[in-house]
Amino acid sequence: MATLSFNPTRIPHKPISKTASFSKPSELLFPFSLKPSKHHVKPLHLQSNIITKLSVSTQEEEVETEKEDLEEDDPTAETVYLDQETDPDSIVEWELDFCSRPILDVRGKKVWELVVCDDSLSLQFTKYFPNNVINSITLKDAIVSISVDLGVPLPERIRFFRSQMLTIITKACKEIGIKPIPSKRCISLLLWLEERYETVYTRHPGFQKGAKPLLALDNPFPMELPDNLFGEKWAFVQLPFSAVREEIASLETRFFFGASLDLDLLGIEIDDKTMIPGLAVASSRAEPLAAWMNGLEVVAIEADTSRACLILSVGIATRYVYATYKKTPVTTAEAEAWEAAKKACGGLHFLAIQNDLDSDDCVGFWLLLDLPPPPV
Repeated sequence: MATLSFNPTRIPHKPISKTASFSKPSELLFPFSLKPSKHHVKPLHLQSNIITKLSVSTQEEEVETEKEDLEEDDPTAETVYLDQETDPDSIVEWELDFCSRPILDVRGKKVWELVVCDDSLSLQFTKYFPNNVINSITLKDAIVSISVDLGVPLPERIRFFRSQMLTIITKACKEIGIKPIPSKRCISLLLWLEERYETVYTRHPGFQKGAKPLLALDNPFPMELPDNLFGEKWAFVQLPFSAVREEIASLETRFFFGASLDLDLLGIEIDDKTMIPGLAVASSRAEPLAAWMNGLEVVAIEADTSRACLILSVGIATRYVYATYKKTPVTTAEAEAWEAAKKACGGLHFLAIQNDLDSDDCVGFWLLLDLPPPPV
């Protein structure tokens, strides 16, 4: 099974099962009948809050290097990092998590941590907090301090993925003029938390093995799809990975709706000819439909064979019954094969909105990724 990790670790790829074909549009009806970064990023736990200074002697340089190595290896150290090659003014959006960790302080209470990055991981910041100071004021002050300490402007937007922190994060952001965006499209942040669990938290002297996350992620029962999000037809489809990359590139040059993922950062290495599974949606009102979808923070699509439907996940904790189909051995096999193909590609899939299923052009294109919840 393919897995995800940071560059340079790559995703091993398995070929899509030959038992199913997704290229021919299905005539199943709807119920009513993202700028890829080119930066190479070091393993995140190696970033520290050390600012290297020029020394006048080789001996001083060696001492400074040894000191950095010790602090980089310290799981209690905090991170304050900005890529020197990145223009601070270009970082207009942050990804943020503010939550407890499986670590106990000297009082026997769970330690909280603020983790902030941008989608390219050019900006990285972590800070521990005791559990008795967790409020919007603490968070607001911390956000301002990141801006000051790293010499970057406050962001225009902050994405976060925990519904339980909605009130605190929203209040803190609005008090300093930042737009809060509840969204699980925090891919860089989610992968960083997974990496920190393995390389930082488990090595912390206060680590509590087996501790469950205090703020578990929601996976609510899917709701009925709003009228404005209905299409007219849909089909399981597939595109060569080369064509998927072309669609991503076109997001920067053509005026149409959608969202991308940083494939370089994710370390995704798939042959150009590999077929990526997706869902094509056709509508006579494709542009308005794509515009509505563009404001939803589309996360992923799941084929639920037990209910004979497709589930659309958006935002933090919203799930819709996106489409239904008649349950037969043939349709069940096709849905299962689509899910298997998605897993074989490390969870990579896409949503395309078109005027017609036979069209070669998309009005909207979203590159999506199934990710397991972080271990914290």
